[in-house]
Amino acid sequence: MSDGAISQDEIDALLSGVAVDGLNSSGHVGNGPNYHIDIPTLQQLAEDLKPKLEENINKYTGNTFVVENPVVELSSRDKVLARLPEVVVGINADYNEGIKGSHLYILSTDFSLKLFALVNNEEATEVDDMVLSVVSEIVATHVSAQINQLDSKLPGITYATPESVNESKAMIMFPQGDFVLTSYPLTLDGKAYTLWECLSGDAAEKISNALGGGAAAAGGDDSMASLGMDALNGMGMGADPAAQLGMGAAPMGGGAPMGGMPNMAMGGMQQNMGMGGMQQNMNMGMAMGGMQMPSNMGVNMGMNVPNVQSLQFPNLAAGMNAGEQGNIGLIMDVFMEMTVELGRTKRSIKDILGMGEGTIIELDKLAGEPVDILVNHKQIAKGEVVVIDENFGVRVTEILSPMERVNELN
Repeated sequence: MSDGAISQDEIDALLSGVAVDGLNSSGHVGNGPNYHIDIPTLQQLAEDLKPKLEENINKYTGNTFVVENPVVELSSRDKVLARLPEVVVGINADYNEGIKGSHLYILSTDFSLKLFALVNNEEATEVDDMVLSVVSEIVATHVSAQINQLDSKLPGITYATPESVNESKAMIMFPQGDFVLTSYPLTLDGKAYTLWECLSGDAAEKISNALGGGAAAAGGDDSMASLGMDALNGMGMGADPAAQLGMGAAPMGGGAPMGGMPNMAMGGMQQNMGMGGMQQNMNMGMAMGGMQMPSNMGVNMGMNVPNVQSLQFPNLAAGMNAGEQGNIGLIMDVFMEMTVELGRTKRSIKDILGMGEGTIIELDKLAGEPVDILVNHKQIAKGEVVVIDENFGVRVTEILSPMERVNELN
């Protein structure tokens, strides 16, 4: 802008810490209401770790993997699920000291089996505990390299023992909300693989801040204060605002005693100040003879007061479903007792005491009638008994409706 003025949109952007192009003034990306994560800083960290990952994985496997340029981005569970194969290996190595937050690595089953075959010089047909152990150890070396890289800025970082699972991708425990996803592409003999790293927003924010990427974001709340006196000085309002406004330099410097000054009505004075096109109308009704000033001078002098509105919080009810869906992941690995009930009957204590080998107990089910499938002793479905390789099983034939399940509870 040739006149050096700042538009109202730009003023609003400065106050909120967000530039007109959608990013904030430092290039930071806001991660929800609480986190400010500098993606370029984390990108640089990943690039610094790339040769260490390549060195460690080649040391373990005795081969020559080539790690391509990593990609760091802000992502979410749904976005990541769309890019993953149906079944994956997940390794949780959550940070618990120095940094606290979810820390997850994901590999395809093909990549996991390949790593195991190279480390142990033998093929594996499926991902078992031995495969998971090898993958966890390789991932642990990368986490250690990351901690060493951060040690000078964030000393004392520790992480939980990596826990590996081979699950459907929908069962993997992703960090809550938006998180930072780092993708490390690797190639071996022309075949491409990927190591994905998911870091929760709180941990990512602390790392980016420690590396200097969050300095501008951290000062965002003080943006108006930083604009403060420097901006006013730039507008010609320095240490002596009255002198800058041209008030009293000539009249007050004439040596006339205050009591003998003629009454001065300065009611219509307007001053246009070049703070981004902001016009400050200063109506100063001053009767200087008796030095009487109206009690509301602060308002009449006043600049156009910014339009201050109450903070509008989002409707909590609207976001409830998304939160509940996200939180269901917290209990996905909880085991529940499932039983199949062939039938029931009641007998007197005398009959029970009289039971012996060969006694036949008649149940309240007809032959061929569907059996009940119970979870924690509550019926959820019906099924039929089948035999699988000399073992009994049950094939689900009907899932009870919500109304039927409520009746069962009653």
